Amino acid sequence: MTDFHILIPARLNSTRLPEKALADVAGLPLVVRVWQRAQQCKKVQVAVVTDDQRIAKVITEHGGQVVMSSPSHQSGTDRISEAVEVLGLEDKAIVVNLQGDEPLMPIACIQQVADLLLQDSSAQMATLYDDCSEEQWLDPDVVKLIVSNQNTALTFSRAPIPHQRGGGWPGSVVKRHVGLYAYRASALREWVSLPASRIEQVEHLEQWRALSAGWSIACDHAVEIIPAGVDHIDDLRRVCDAVEAATKALD
Repeated sequence: MTDFHILIPARLNSTRLPEKALADVAGLPLVVRVWQRAQQCKKVQVAVVTDDQRIAKVITEHGGQVVMSSPSHQSGTDRISEAVEVLGLEDKAIVVNLQGDEPLMPIACIQQVADLLLQDSSAQMATLYDDCSEEQWLDPDVVKLIVSNQNTALTFSRAPIPHQRGGGWPGSVVKRHVGLYAYRASALREWVSLPASRIEQVEHLEQWRALSAGWSIACDHAVEIIPAGVDHIDDLRRVCDAVEAATKALD
């Protein structure tokens, strides 16, 4: 019996690293490595969602399921929203959005973010956070998160929040958002009709669309350290080294 679904949005065009999805990672394309990682979860159905035939080909060659999507989607969330309809998922189904450039995502964290929705029937979405260094706090490329006492998301920002009155580093209260999400299928069906939020447009953070619509986003501290995904060539080298080291350890 399937407890939840993992959908992996993948596109070929990448501004920072062209054709990233097909980049070689220790002998296999990056997107195949991500699919293999997802397959390690128990009681899941996994599919790669793409508009590119080359990506579809490498996944099917390795025995994976592919959902072809429209090339007009602006985000991975839009892409998996279409996949929910194609797959005919029930509204109550839980869908984890695993980015197609994160082959080192801990299995425990994938299960954790899905479990948050199993535990909180009022939440439409779930996500994770981790500790944040002062350097990351000041970095606009790192998204910060503030949560309520009930561990639901209050705000996301690229700015250094929370701000400590009088200045200085607020220390351990700072949370670094991790871009791993779980959704109810019903929420993904609603997603496509939600209006873009003004704050979303300013911050370039699509999770603000959900907050502005009044959605509840369940949050928790990641149970394992989540390595960065692949954005640049240096990231690709780092991931290759990690996969090769893990492979040798199993030999």
